[in-house]
Formats: sequence, structure tokens, C-alpha cells
Amino acid sequence: MTITVGIAGITGKLARVLISSLLKYPEVAIRGYCRDPSKLSSALSSNPKISLIKGDGFDTAAINTFVSGCDVVVCCYLGDGKLMVDGQKLLIDRCADNGVPRYVASDWSIDYTKLEFGQLFPKDPMKHVKAYLDAQDKVKGVHILVGGFIETFFNPLFGTWDPATTTFRFWGTGEEVWEGTTYVNAAEFTAAVCVDKDAYGILKLVGGSTTIRGLAESFEKVYGVKPKLEILGLQKELYEKMHDLRKTQPENFYSYLFLFFQYYIINGQTVIGPEYDNEKYPQVTPVTWEDFLRSVPQEQLASSNFSVGQGV
Repeated sequence: MTITVGIAGITGKLARVLISSLLKYPEVAIRGYCRDPSKLSSALSSNPKISLIKGDGFDTAAINTFVSGCDVVVCCYLGDGKLMVDGQKLLIDRCADNGVPRYVASDWSIDYTKLEFGQLFPKDPMKHVKAYLDAQDKVKGVHILVGGFIETFFNPLFGTWDPATTTFRFWGTGEEVWEGTTYVNAAEFTAAVCVDKDAYGILKLVGGSTTIRGLAESFEKVYGVKPKLEILGLQKELYEKMHDLRKTQPENFYSYLFLFFQYYIINGQTVIGPEYDNEKYPQVTPVTWEDFLRSVPQEQLASSNFSVGQGV
């Protein structure tokens, strides 16, 4: 029996690796929705198991066509608050109208359900969408929590890894828990969830957890190089710094955005574990932080975030 998986925002980074994971299931057919189908490789756009529908996040008629007949819809939107909230609500409404039983929200995140509105402001849209899904009686919401994407941790913008000096920079003690999952591993878990018709609610599917000091030990084990550790300050100093930058330099978004993420990770508020749902999907092998290091040359760590989904 064919399972039709709809992917809204199918040309996005996570969506492209999700396609590859879903195609490993012979019973799956994929229906994609996007503004520009030409962004998908010809190998995928010509695949008989993949059909594409063109439209934007607020094209009600096109979205209606897209979701009709789907067994599950996965939202891979990544955009501003209007798209992430109103755009998803429109998708959910069309799913309800067309009898789509499950909706995978655009989450893949730390545990934002433990946050108050306004604390980690980029996660507020997820809280709004979850509340909207919780109120539905026709569509069951699916929320996949993976921690942070491991590749993003090594992105220079995140501020924790300096490849030029082989240094991990961090706030706190270095013993705080960091949960992470690679993009490909998150896609593998998501594909498994899509084919599991009984999967709904919050699913905790995490590659692995470590600490900065533990990560440094793994780094030395894998690459044979001992990285430096640089303490930037205490948790309370991070809190003061991120709020001061947001207040005094609101337009300099990236000067404080990732500081907010770091704070709500190291203060323990958004920790997903220690119990995960990985055992529900034994066909997926969790990729730990050390596994990731073994899969990427040291000189490519800083660019690993940018290479996800390339060529797909």
C-alpha cells in the first residue's frame, strides 16, 4: 500500500535530505510543494515517485491541491514569523479539510515546549503552531525534537568553534549538556516517523549528547589534535550580554541570535533527555557527536553546515 508523504518547502536543506531518506522506503510516494521546482535536481524532479506542485506559502488553491490525498504532510518551511505561523496554520487547515490525518510541524529543535513566550524568541512560532495543532480534532500534530543540528554548532556564526585557532569557545563550565543530531540523521528519523501511521505528538529523536569538554576529548581522539578551550564567561554574563546586544544593536541580529540559543541550551531549560524515543525506530542508527567528527575531515567542519543537501 502506497504512503503519500507531502513535503511543503521541498527545496529546503532538510527537505532535500529527507527526500533521500524517504526514497529508501519502497511504499512511499513523495509530493512536493515549493515556489520554484527548478531548484530541485533533475534526477529528483524526474523521479516517478516524486510529483511537484508549484505555489507559495499562502496560495490556498495550490496548497489544497498539494495536500489532497496525502497520508502525512511534513512542513519544511524556514522563514519569517508570518510564514512559520500563518503559513503553517493554512497548511494545517487544508490538511483538516482534506482528511490528512497527520502533520509534522517545522520543529527539529531543542525542547521549546519548556520555554516561555519571548525567552528564546525564534522559537515562539513553534509554540504557536503546537498550540494550534493541540486544538485540532481532525489532524494529529507531530513534533520531532532533535536538539541542535550538529553541523550548525561548527558554523562560525554560532561562535563555538574557531577553526583558525582550533579552539572551542564556550560560556559556563564546559560541563553543560549539548544534545545534537545531524541533518541526515534527523531526516532518517523523520522518514521513519512518516511511515509509522501511529506516530504523533512529541517524539524525542536525538543522535547523541555531549559536553564541550567531552567534545574536545572526542576531537583529540578522532583527529589526533588537542583543541584549545576558551571560557567566555559565566551563564549570567552571557544572559546580560545577549540582552544588552539585542537592546543596543537590534539591527545587528546575528550578534545576539546565537547567544540566545547558547544560553537556553547551557542553562538546561531546553534539554530533551535523558530518555529518548530512538528505540521506536531501530532501522535508524543514531549518529553521535563523535560519529559526526569521524565522518568529516577536520578542515571541513566549519563548512559542513553549508554542504548539507548539496547536489540533491
